[in-house]
Amino acid sequence: MADPLTHSPLNDPRVHGVLDRLHRAAAREKPALALSFVTQLPGLLLGRGVRFDPARSGALDDKLIPIGPAQGRLLYMLVRAMRAELVVELGTSYGVSTLYLAAAMRDQGRGRVITSEIIPEKAARARAHFEEAGLSEWVELREGDATETLAAMPGPIDLALLDGFPTIALDVLRTLEPHLREGATVLADDLHLFRHDLGPLVEHLEDPANGYRTLELPIDDGFLFAIRERAAG
Repeated sequence: MADPLTHSPLNDPRVHGVLDRLHRAAAREKPALALSFVTQLPGLLLGRGVRFDPARSGALDDKLIPIGPAQGRLLYMLVRAMRAELVVELGTSYGVSTLYLAAAMRDQGRGRVITSEIIPEKAARARAHFEEAGLSEWVELREGDATETLAAMPGPIDLALLDGFPTIALDVLRTLEPHLREGATVLADDLHLFRHDLGPLVEHLEDPANGYRTLELPIDDGFLFAIRERAAG
């Protein structure tokens, strides 16, 4: 199989090198992650996904659990197509998705990624990866509970990526909604994997009263794509 990053739009060897290493490390983690959900395999096979247990989330504290290369390229292309100036992310982890977003900002010459991570060790690793890739100046990493760290914004949000604990995705979206501009894009990862836990978020986005249009993208574990048709207010 060809290297999934061979045709990446990220031509900077520093960025490519960090991403390639992290994607390969994430691939090595998959068997152990699958075993952690083995008791929920019937639900996964029946399309109900698995249930996320916050009480057992500590087992994931040292895992990357990143978006895949195809999702990363999509994020990069969306930022460039939208000429997005403010992107906000729930769930930095080791910074894989943030690197794609920051590379897009760097390549278009303006913008900022504000990302939130609750685990200090992951935040530290992510900052090291941003520095190694030469993208630190395009990223603001806020540590702590995202419903608090992402409450204040320097301007209207062009794109929001929800890729943290699925049980808080809707709470974080509600925190961000006052700042979403008309036409903003909202993306949620792991839609198929955590279909039950992300159900409240999906219902919120699909309710016409809330002003979104949505589409499920069959990429990796499922990407929910939404457009904010009406800004708050």
